[in-house]
Amino acid sequence: MTNEAFDVEIEALVRPPVTFDRAKVLSRPSPVPPAPGVYAWYFHGMAKTVPFEGTHASDDGHLLYVGISPKAPSRDGLRISRQSLRTRVRYHFRGNAAGSTLRLTLGSLLAEELGIQLRRVGSGQRLTFSDGEAKLSDWMAGHARVCWVATPAPWTLESALITQLTLPLNLDQNVTSGFREQLSALRAHQRLTARELPVIPR
Repeated sequence: MTNEAFDVEIEALVRPPVTFDRAKVLSRPSPVPPAPGVYAWYFHGMAKTVPFEGTHASDDGHLLYVGISPKAPSRDGLRISRQSLRTRVRYHFRGNAAGSTLRLTLGSLLAEELGIQLRRVGSGQRLTFSDGEAKLSDWMAGHARVCWVATPAPWTLESALITQLTLPLNLDQNVTSGFREQLSALRAHQRLTARELPVIPR
Protein backbone atom coordinates (compact mmCIF):
# COMPACT_ATOMS: atom_id res chain seq x y z
CA MET A 1 0.00 0.00 0.00
CA THR A 2 1.31 3.46 -0.88
CA ASN A 3 1.83 6.23 1.64
CA GLU A 4 -0.91 8.19 -0.10
CA ALA A 5 -3.38 5.33 0.39
CA PHE A 6 -2.39 5.10 4.07
CA ASP A 7 -3.01 8.83 4.45
CA VAL A 8 -6.49 8.52 2.94
CA GLU A 9 -7.42 5.67 5.29
CA ILE A 10 -6.00 7.41 8.34
CA GLU A 11 -7.93 10.56 7.40
CA ALA A 12 -11.12 8.49 7.23
CA LEU A 13 -10.59 7.42 10.85
CA VAL A 14 -9.44 10.71 12.38
CA ARG A 15 -11.95 12.85 10.49
CA PRO A 16 -14.82 10.47 9.79
CA PRO A 17 -17.93 11.87 8.11
CA VAL A 18 -20.01 9.97 10.66
CA THR A 19 -19.48 7.84 13.77
CA PHE A 20 -21.85 5.24 15.16
CA ASP A 21 -23.22 4.55 18.62
CA ARG A 22 -24.13 1.20 20.15
CA ALA A 23 -27.78 1.26 19.09
CA LYS A 24 -26.91 1.93 15.47
CA VAL A 25 -24.15 -0.70 15.32
CA LEU A 26 -26.44 -3.36 16.81
CA SER A 27 -29.39 -2.46 14.57
CA ARG A 28 -30.40 -4.66 11.66
CA PRO A 29 -29.24 -4.31 9.05
CA SER A 30 -26.02 -3.23 10.73
CA PRO A 31 -24.06 -0.41 9.10
CA VAL A 32 -20.80 -2.24 9.84
CA PRO A 33 -19.59 -4.11 6.75
CA PRO A 34 -18.71 -7.84 6.83
CA ALA A 35 -15.22 -7.02 5.59
CA PRO A 36 -11.67 -6.83 6.95
CA GLY A 37 -10.61 -3.45 8.28
CA VAL A 38 -9.62 -1.11 11.09
CA TYR A 39 -12.00 0.47 13.59
CA ALA A 40 -11.42 3.58 15.72
CA TRP A 41 -13.14 4.30 19.04
CA TYR A 42 -14.03 7.76 20.31
CA PHE A 43 -14.96 8.31 23.96
CA HIS A 44 -16.24 11.14 26.14
CA GLY A 45 -16.74 11.08 29.89
CA MET A 46 -13.79 8.71 30.26
CA ALA A 47 -12.13 8.02 33.60
CA LYS A 48 -9.99 10.94 34.72
CA THR A 49 -6.93 8.72 35.01
CA VAL A 50 -6.77 8.40 31.20
CA PRO A 51 -4.38 11.01 29.72
CA PHE A 52 -5.92 12.99 26.86
CA GLU A 53 -2.90 15.12 26.04
CA GLY A 54 -1.89 14.60 22.43
CA THR A 55 -4.95 12.53 21.53
CA HIS A 56 -7.10 13.44 18.56
CA ALA A 57 -10.29 15.21 19.65
CA SER A 58 -13.53 15.79 17.77
CA ASP A 59 -17.18 16.52 18.52
CA ASP A 60 -17.57 12.79 19.21
CA GLY A 61 -14.90 12.74 21.91
CA HIS A 62 -11.27 11.66 22.04
CA LEU A 63 -9.86 8.95 19.77
CA LEU A 64 -8.34 6.57 22.33
CA TYR A 65 -8.24 3.11 20.75
CA VAL A 66 -7.96 1.39 17.39
CA GLY A 67 -8.39 -2.27 16.57
CA ILE A 68 -8.55 -4.63 13.62
CA SER A 69 -10.49 -7.55 12.31
CA PRO A 70 -9.37 -10.10 11.40
CA LYS A 71 -6.06 -10.58 13.15
CA ALA A 72 -3.00 -11.04 11.00
CA PRO A 73 -2.67 -14.66 9.81
CA SER A 74 -0.12 -16.82 11.56
CA ARG A 75 3.32 -16.99 10.01
CA ASP A 76 2.74 -20.57 8.87
CA GLY A 77 -0.53 -19.50 7.27
CA LEU A 78 -2.48 -22.22 9.06
CA ARG A 79 -4.40 -20.04 11.53
CA ILE A 80 -6.62 -17.57 9.74
CA SER A 81 -9.35 -15.66 11.56
CA ARG A 82 -12.79 -15.61 9.94
CA GLN A 83 -13.94 -12.52 11.81
CA SER A 84 -14.83 -9.23 10.13
CA LEU A 85 -15.40 -5.63 11.09
CA ARG A 86 -19.06 -6.42 11.67
CA THR A 87 -18.54 -9.35 14.02
CA ARG A 88 -15.78 -7.63 15.99
CA VAL A 89 -17.31 -4.17 16.43
CA ARG A 90 -20.67 -5.65 17.42
CA TYR A 91 -18.94 -7.93 19.93
CA HIS A 92 -17.13 -5.03 21.57
CA PHE A 93 -20.49 -3.35 22.15
CA ARG A 94 -22.36 -6.38 23.53
CA GLY A 95 -19.86 -9.14 24.41
CA ASN A 96 -17.73 -9.62 27.51
CA ALA A 97 -14.21 -9.06 28.76
CA ALA A 98 -13.15 -12.65 28.03
CA GLY A 99 -13.47 -11.99 24.31
CA SER A 100 -12.83 -8.27 24.09
CA THR A 101 -9.61 -6.63 25.23
CA LEU A 102 -11.36 -3.27 24.82
CA ARG A 103 -14.07 -4.25 27.30
CA LEU A 104 -11.42 -5.57 29.70
CA THR A 105 -9.62 -2.24 29.48
CA LEU A 106 -12.75 -0.12 29.89
CA GLY A 107 -14.02 -2.23 32.78
CA SER A 108 -10.67 -2.02 34.55
CA LEU A 109 -10.65 1.77 34.17
CA LEU A 110 -14.28 2.20 35.21
CA ALA A 111 -14.52 -0.54 37.84
CA GLU A 112 -14.90 1.81 40.79
CA GLU A 113 -17.21 4.22 38.98
CA LEU A 114 -19.52 1.45 37.75
CA GLY A 115 -19.19 -0.81 40.78
CA ILE A 116 -18.00 -3.81 38.76
CA GLN A 117 -15.30 -6.44 39.25
CA LEU A 118 -13.73 -9.01 36.97
CA ARG A 119 -14.73 -12.52 38.08
CA ARG A 120 -14.14 -16.14 37.16
CA VAL A 121 -17.33 -17.55 35.66
CA GLY A 122 -18.63 -20.95 34.58
CA SER A 123 -15.80 -23.48 34.71
CA GLY A 124 -13.53 -20.83 36.22
CA GLN A 125 -11.38 -20.44 33.12
CA ARG A 126 -13.19 -17.40 31.68
CA LEU A 127 -12.83 -13.96 33.24
CA THR A 128 -15.68 -11.52 32.68
CA PHE A 129 -17.35 -8.71 34.59
CA SER A 130 -20.30 -11.08 35.07
CA ASP A 131 -23.48 -9.06 35.71
CA GLY A 132 -21.32 -5.94 35.42
CA GLU A 133 -21.04 -6.49 31.67
CA ALA A 134 -24.53 -5.02 31.31
CA LYS A 135 -23.42 -1.89 33.19
CA LEU A 136 -20.38 -1.62 30.94
CA SER A 137 -22.55 -1.98 27.83
CA ASP A 138 -24.84 0.77 29.12
CA TRP A 139 -21.84 3.02 29.73
CA MET A 140 -20.57 2.39 26.22
CA ALA A 141 -24.01 3.19 24.82
CA GLY A 142 -23.76 6.66 26.29
CA HIS A 143 -20.05 7.39 25.96
CA ALA A 144 -18.58 5.50 22.99
CA ARG A 145 -18.78 5.96 19.25
CA VAL A 146 -16.96 4.06 16.53
CA CYS A 147 -16.00 4.41 12.89
CA TRP A 148 -14.08 2.13 10.54
CA VAL A 149 -12.35 1.75 7.22
CA ALA A 150 -12.34 -1.46 5.19
CA THR A 151 -8.88 -2.54 4.05
CA PRO A 152 -7.56 -5.98 3.00
CA ALA A 153 -4.56 -6.10 5.36
CA PRO A 154 -5.70 -4.11 8.41
CA TRP A 155 -2.68 -5.02 10.55
CA THR A 156 -0.43 -2.81 8.42
CA LEU A 157 -2.71 0.20 8.83
CA GLU A 158 -3.06 -0.49 12.56
CA SER A 159 0.72 -0.37 13.00
CA ALA A 160 0.86 2.97 11.17
CA LEU A 161 -1.91 4.40 13.34
CA ILE A 162 -0.26 3.32 16.59
CA THR A 163 3.01 4.85 15.41
CA GLN A 164 1.50 8.15 14.28
CA LEU A 165 -1.25 8.77 16.85
CA THR A 166 -1.48 9.00 20.63
CA LEU A 167 -3.71 6.06 21.60
CA PRO A 168 -3.56 5.52 25.37
CA LEU A 169 -5.91 2.51 25.43
CA ASN A 170 -3.85 0.47 22.97
CA LEU A 171 -1.31 -1.84 24.60
CA ASP A 172 -0.06 -4.11 21.81
CA GLN A 173 2.76 -2.44 19.82
CA ASN A 174 2.25 0.81 21.75
CA VAL A 175 5.64 0.70 23.46
CA THR A 176 6.09 4.48 23.66
CA SER A 177 2.82 5.12 25.47
CA GLY A 178 3.32 6.76 28.85
CA PHE A 179 0.05 5.20 30.05
CA ARG A 180 0.92 1.63 29.07
CA GLU A 181 2.40 0.57 32.40
CA GLN A 182 -0.46 2.04 34.44
CA LEU A 183 -3.14 0.48 32.25
CA SER A 184 -1.40 -2.91 32.28
CA ALA A 185 -1.25 -2.75 36.09
CA LEU A 186 -4.98 -1.97 36.33
CA ARG A 187 -5.85 -4.94 34.13
CA ALA A 188 -3.47 -7.21 36.05
CA HIS A 189 -5.06 -6.13 39.34
CA GLN A 190 -8.50 -7.05 38.05
CA ARG A 191 -7.27 -10.49 36.97
CA LEU A 192 -5.46 -11.11 40.27
CA THR A 193 -8.50 -10.13 42.34
CA ALA A 194 -10.77 -12.28 40.14
CA ARG A 195 -8.62 -15.35 40.80
CA GLU A 196 -8.86 -14.75 44.56
CA LEU A 197 -12.68 -14.62 44.52
CA PRO A 198 -15.07 -17.59 44.25
CA VAL A 199 -16.17 -18.75 40.80
CA ILE A 200 -19.59 -17.52 39.72
CA PRO A 201 -21.50 -20.52 38.29
CA ARG A 202 -23.16 -20.13 34.91
